[in-house]
Amino acid sequence: MSGFVAGLCVAVLPLLAAGFWLGRRTARPANLAGLGSPVEHATFQTLHTASLAAPPLRAGLTEETARKSARKLRSLLGTDALCLADLKEVLVWDGVGDHHRSEIMERLAGPLETGRGEAFPLTCDTPDCSVRWAVVAPLTVDDRVHGALVACAPRESAVLVRAAGEVARWVSVQLELADLDQSRTRLIEAEIKALRAQISPHFIFNSLAVIASFVRTDPERARELLLEFADFTRYSFRRHGDFTTLADELHAIDHYLALVRARFGDRLAVTLQIAPEVLPVTLPFLCLQPLVENAVKHGLEGKSDTCHIQITAQDAGAEALVVIEDDGAGMHPGLLRRILAGEISPSGGIGLSNVDDRLRQVYGDDHGLVIETAVGAGMKITIRLPKYQPGVHSAGRLAQ
Repeated sequence: MSGFVAGLCVAVLPLLAAGFWLGRRTARPANLAGLGSPVEHATFQTLHTASLAAPPLRAGLTEETARKSARKLRSLLGTDALCLADLKEVLVWDGVGDHHRSEIMERLAGPLETGRGEAFPLTCDTPDCSVRWAVVAPLTVDDRVHGALVACAPRESAVLVRAAGEVARWVSVQLELADLDQSRTRLIEAEIKALRAQISPHFIFNSLAVIASFVRTDPERARELLLEFADFTRYSFRRHGDFTTLADELHAIDHYLALVRARFGDRLAVTLQIAPEVLPVTLPFLCLQPLVENAVKHGLEGKSDTCHIQITAQDAGAEALVVIEDDGAGMHPGLLRRILAGEISPSGGIGLSNVDDRLRQVYGDDHGLVIETAVGAGMKITIRLPKYQPGVHSAGRLAQ
């Protein structure tokens, strides 16, 4: 996230300079509606216009995003016309001189190939056309040209060449942020797929074996467990949404525990204390279930007596506090650190590093797993879930 902020700061500096220059050019003695000096007013207008153009561009360079941002970008430059193009076509033309589209696209071949800006006169047979000169500024992401910003004016202007280049750099930063957002989404999707692959085949086999054992002795019980198994697998392998609600995640955990209880009976005792007000809180998909599975495995491992697992979810102001605790075998803290660092992946560490990584990616490093454990002392896992985080939205509750 610090890289995003740094990129935005670097991109805003040229806009501040452009606003200062515009203020000096248009300075008038009188103050403007209480906004201070003309320079301050121009700077405010520049930043405000840039803030309006940014959100569409954060979705990448498409015909729709170009259309939504072009007018704001033209306002930043104060030109008669502006167009945005990708590598194949002009995506949008804002202002006069739309008949220059084909000529502009022909002249873009060089800048799009070299990544260097260019200024050139336009040919026009229309007497009253005010567009006679064009400035091309490539849009690049990671040193790759994605398109170009073209500003058109009545005459050649060195100031416009520099201003178009600065605005194009700012647009490029927005496109780079969009690319990083998409990369993060792809990474999260890949990690969810990896986590699904970690769902223990032994659990699936054992669940089906338990269901089969009840088919003759207790058909109704077998039917109930088969429905539990179907609901759990449907949730675990659903194909939409990176996020879910705490209510849905707990519902999936309930299906999972029903299958485990059918196998281990009285050896497993689970206590839940859930505050109703935190049930709508959104969290990364398949975030809690692997932790409960880990608690079951550690709780029953090497024990002949009852394993106790406690799951609590409390309201903690701006956050929901979720705690999963067992009284099982525990783990050496050094081994746990290596698991969370991704150095090793023993069978006892199912999903721990995966869940920790995803929580940090979504909420920041301050919201990773907090784990208290020692050999023979059980394990306590604490998760802090912000009730609101930009970009974190549930896909909605699945039909049951």
